[in-house]
Amino acid sequence: MSTLLECKDLTKAYGKKPAVEHVNLCIESGHIIGLLGPNGSGKTTLIKMMNGLLMPTSGELYMREAPIGVESKKHISYLPDHTYLNMNQRVNDIIRMFADFYEDFDSLRAYDMLAKLQINPEDRLKTMSKGTKEKVQLILVMSRRADLYILDEPIAGVDPAARDYILDVILSNYDPEASILISTHLIADIENILDEVIFIQNGQIRLVSSVDEIRQKEGKSVDALFREVFKC
Repeated sequence: MSTLLECKDLTKAYGKKPAVEHVNLCIESGHIIGLLGPNGSGKTTLIKMMNGLLMPTSGELYMREAPIGVESKKHISYLPDHTYLNMNQRVNDIIRMFADFYEDFDSLRAYDMLAKLQINPEDRLKTMSKGTKEKVQLILVMSRRADLYILDEPIAGVDPAARDYILDVILSNYDPEASILISTHLIADIENILDEVIFIQNGQIRLVSSVDEIRQKEGKSVDALFREVFKC
């Protein structure tokens, strides 16, 4: 294992109010990690800083020991929590665009996942349901051969019947030496695929632990511990 991403005393404030405050984290290779917290806890702000979309107010952030920036985007594949694609485009046109833009994009992998999810690459995004659009976005992200995949609410808009299949797509399409960071509020749905969890509240880290350690020491599931800690 090696360190992929490191946060050192990371803080992001809007005016006098910190959204993320003095966060220290290391994300190692070869893990699937849940970033878990209630709404407004700072998850998305932290994720945006990891992807270079927000500048920290203070602190440092590194990807493979280099500061987050243009080069880090070559190593991180990011799924935001909202649709960002051109709704008038066909899926196959978007695949060609991603293949041109990202050197590590695997078009064959993308078409294979589309076929498994029964999505027609000739269809335009505007003709698709919200859940299908989110599946397309996830396929695009997982078709890169990245070191770190950061997924913000990847199954939030997907119907319950499709969630297991979506999680199988995630598990089946990344290098075991890479890591996946998943931010979600659907903890019970993803708990079985997680190796580690990070609890965040009011912009501060409350807990970093392996899932096995939680089950052994606390004698309960991650979902049950989350509800206890955050009084859900």
